[in-house]
Amino acid sequence: MTGTLGMAARLARRELRGGLKGFRVFLACLTLGVAAIATVNSVAQGVLTGLEEDGRAILGGDVALRKIYQPAEPDQVDYLESVGAVSRSAEMRAMARGPDADATALVELKAVDGAYPLYGSVELGTTLDGIAPGDLDAALAERDGVWGAAVDPLVLDRLGLAVGDRMGLGEGTFAIRATVEYEPDRAGSGGFTLGPRVMIAEAALEATGLVRPGSMIYYHYRLALDPGMTVEQFRAALGERFPQAGWRVTDFTDASPQLAETIQRLALFLTLVGLTALLVGGVGVGNAVKAYLDGRIATIATFKCLGAPSRLVFATYLLQILALAGLGTVVGLIVGALAPYAVSAAVADLLPIRARIGLYPGALALAAGFGLLTALTFSLWPLARARAIPAAGLFRQLVAPSGGLPPAPYLAGLAVAAAALAGLAIVTAVDRVFAVWFVLGAIATLLTFRAAAWLAMDVSRRVGRPRRPGLRLALANLYRPGAPTPTVVLSLGLGLTVLIAVALIEGNMSRQVQDEIPEAAPAFFFVDIQPDQIGPFTEAVEGIEGTGTLEEVPSLRGRIVAANGEPAAEALQDPEYSWLLEGDRGVTYRATPRAADRVIAGDWWAQDYAGPPLLSIYRDIGTAFGIGVGDTLTINVLGRDVTAEIANMRVIDWSSLSINFTLVFSPQPLASAPHTFIATIDAEPSAEPVIQRMIAQDFPNVTAVRVRDALDAVNSILSKIGTAVRSTAAITILAGTLVLAGAIAAGHRRRVYDSVVLKVLGATRGDILRAFGIEYGLLGVLTAIIATIVGTATAWAVLTFVMNIDWVFMPGAVAVTALLCTAITLAFGFVGTWRALGQKAAPLLRNE
Repeated sequence: MTGTLGMAARLARRELRGGLKGFRVFLACLTLGVAAIATVNSVAQGVLTGLEEDGRAILGGDVALRKIYQPAEPDQVDYLESVGAVSRSAEMRAMARGPDADATALVELKAVDGAYPLYGSVELGTTLDGIAPGDLDAALAERDGVWGAAVDPLVLDRLGLAVGDRMGLGEGTFAIRATVEYEPDRAGSGGFTLGPRVMIAEAALEATGLVRPGSMIYYHYRLALDPGMTVEQFRAALGERFPQAGWRVTDFTDASPQLAETIQRLALFLTLVGLTALLVGGVGVGNAVKAYLDGRIATIATFKCLGAPSRLVFATYLLQILALAGLGTVVGLIVGALAPYAVSAAVADLLPIRARIGLYPGALALAAGFGLLTALTFSLWPLARARAIPAAGLFRQLVAPSGGLPPAPYLAGLAVAAAALAGLAIVTAVDRVFAVWFVLGAIATLLTFRAAAWLAMDVSRRVGRPRRPGLRLALANLYRPGAPTPTVVLSLGLGLTVLIAVALIEGNMSRQVQDEIPEAAPAFFFVDIQPDQIGPFTEAVEGIEGTGTLEEVPSLRGRIVAANGEPAAEALQDPEYSWLLEGDRGVTYRATPRAADRVIAGDWWAQDYAGPPLLSIYRDIGTAFGIGVGDTLTINVLGRDVTAEIANMRVIDWSSLSINFTLVFSPQPLASAPHTFIATIDAEPSAEPVIQRMIAQDFPNVTAVRVRDALDAVNSILSKIGTAVRSTAAITILAGTLVLAGAIAAGHRRRVYDSVVLKVLGATRGDILRAFGIEYGLLGVLTAIIATIVGTATAWAVLTFVMNIDWVFMPGAVAVTALLCTAITLAFGFVGTWRALGQKAAPLLRNE
């Protein structure tokens, strides 16, 4: 065996001295796929490493505690200060306004104490004279009776102000003394942000008049633990000392779980798209190997005639393929190692943290594994076929191509290589269920396109002989020996399938957010309306010309702590709904149902009901915990556990953009608890600026969220994600194009021969071009049809079962992609045919 390998290595080395002709597509496909996967995973690893290394700065401490509505009790603060240094801050949404109140902007307000930040540093941009770029305390300090503020530059743009001007926040006036360039713990604050940052001193928060009973304020306590105390010890001691405190505790080892999960899932999706490109390239790898071996038929036959065993032939060419695969993989890894530096510069402004871009062996090894396994999987079939054909059969291969399957051991090896490729995709995925579906979908798609190509060839064969010579020749070319039909349909079809699926998913997501806003959607959401303000507020808003229906609802926040007396974490039956346990849920109360409430089980309580607490729940909560009417649910509201019997279950139409709560109590006891109101109002566009000015002047503590602005913020995020997805998906088209080019190149000799014979028989250049144009036009249309069906089905499945978004077919996106497919196929077919037509007949006929 050792002697065979040595001989095979020498023969492989001699063959490779002839250069890489015939393997350019092979190398390009591997390089492209490996580079895409290496780049995506390196960038993702850089972001996750930044999260890990800057965990304390991102979180703002070793440990962070968060409470809503009410600050921590004095004894709780005393305990925290006894175990380490403490930094306190409060965060809420507020309305900032210019001096004349004509310009207003929704902002994310953050009030910090003098100890902030415990880790990392705030970087200031433009500052007033005398304030150093890193001196946040000086920027926020009180001077001449006016507190300072540091703001995101967007605040200045929206209010038309500059550093040194003054702005209003609630009932207070603040001098803008600096802009904020970098906030170390922004990613650790969590939550979806609707506005730019405004930072003020903790002592200045009282001057705003925004701190009122029931106001939605998040109080943060960040700790730098004393030496000798670990995070685990602190968590245990805190839980024992304050078991009912109701705060959310996070430590630096998982500083921003939402961002980490988002990055991991996006990296998974982009990696699988990159793997799709590699699979498309795998088709090119198989084609290149087959074309190379076709060109070596005489050599292989000679080897066998001289007594070379089949295993020597197989080993010789397998070593060549592995050597070339290694070369393509190395080049791909080099590109994948360098590309993240360019990518990180482009996305730096999109990330709330600083990524650690560098060489990550794990990410590169994963890409290399995918590349080598892909090359091996797609090379084994043609290698095994060449190994199994006898010498006489090899000589007859050009005129009588052999069929059949390779020997069983090689089929087993092929199955093992394919299983290893699929296993690597699944084992290394964050969401393995999603990866399993991807693998199954990829297999089904490959089989679908292969079956479609076979069907097209069979139908072309059965059509008969049309009277038009051009059409007859085009149909014959679809099924003749060595026809490119399977290659074109499979390679280009896979790439187009991904693009169609991405286009439809992104289009439906945009439609869901922006294009399908119901006609009756409110213009504004109002938050933090005090109970004593609701009457004057309603009168003032409804008095503005152009306003419609105003709806106001009591608003509190609560945390699900138990179901039927069992702790919520243990009672949860479906992990898909684990989000119910992450943070607080919106809670309200009302005596009577609204017209929009759709009760599907149970009954609403009587309007004058005054008994023990009853609860109306969203259907998904019942599904999550396996509970229904008659069961109990315990909600912690303002630190108090309220156990209520479930009176009914509802379904909610979230797309209506009206006020909806997953948890609705009977009026008692929540009506007696401190709370605020939220409200919505319909308004004509001309009334919106009038409403904003009125709120800023007369109700400065109330936050007005313009629905269009919120949707624009969501669309902005979707657009950024969509750009990354489309860019990666475009690689599949590039890979498919490379494979198509390779298929055209591989068939160039046969195309030249056909063209020469046709010209000798009297066909004009135009006749030949039309015939080949019909051939490639039919291939392009066929591929587009199959890609449309498979891509549409994929998008439908993802939107319906993964994202729970209503599905709408978008013919425009599909038509553009289908036209792209046909154009690419025709273009490459035309180029290949034009080159063939340029060949002189005499030299070829003399050689034949």
